[in-house]
Amino acid sequence: MTNAQLTALQYGFTAFLALWVVVLVPQLIAQLAGHGGLRLRGLATTAAVLLYSCMTLAVVFLPLPGPGTRRLSQTVQLHPFQWIADIHTELLKHGGTWFTTQTFQQACLNVLLFVPLGVFARILWRRGLTGTALIGFTAALLIEITQLTANFGTAPYVYRIFDVDDLMNNAFGAVVGWVFGALLLLTLRRSPVDVQPARRERVHLAEAR
Repeated sequence: MTNAQLTALQYGFTAFLALWVVVLVPQLIAQLAGHGGLRLRGLATTAAVLLYSCMTLAVVFLPLPGPGTRRLSQTVQLHPFQWIADIHTELLKHGGTWFTTQTFQQACLNVLLFVPLGVFARILWRRGLTGTALIGFTAALLIEITQLTANFGTAPYVYRIFDVDDLMNNAFGAVVGWVFGALLLLTLRRSPVDVQPARRERVHLAEAR
């Protein structure tokens, strides 16, 4: 992970804290008014989704191009699995092993980036494997289109590559997250639960209910 990505994560976490305060207050009021108490599961779910959203957007779009930023010589990459050839090229230039190359690490980050989305799709939204893959691909496509259009014209020029490999890796990450979420649910269902025995209640059939 580069210094720029670490800085982006810091900005993302700061944005999460600011937004969570804004979202938390009305959520607390709604829970107290509707349920008469706090529902920690709902609060944790909101925080997790909001944190993931802020971190993802920060990594994808930051840092924004500055006055001294060099423009990209290529803004579109439409060859599937080009990252494999790029790893070979990087090894020829710098040596080392394939899993230490920047290209391989970036591909892994693109996969990991959408793993939480797959977990959310399985556990929170109850989506199937195909639906989760479509959610991952659609979200990745929206991100790539935003980058291709220079953040819909709000950036001075295109500073991120529209990469078909990113689409595939992001969608694959969502599928991996779905599998992880399914295994997690299966583990929780099979784990022993301390259940208190139900109390016996004597029922009088003649008594009005």
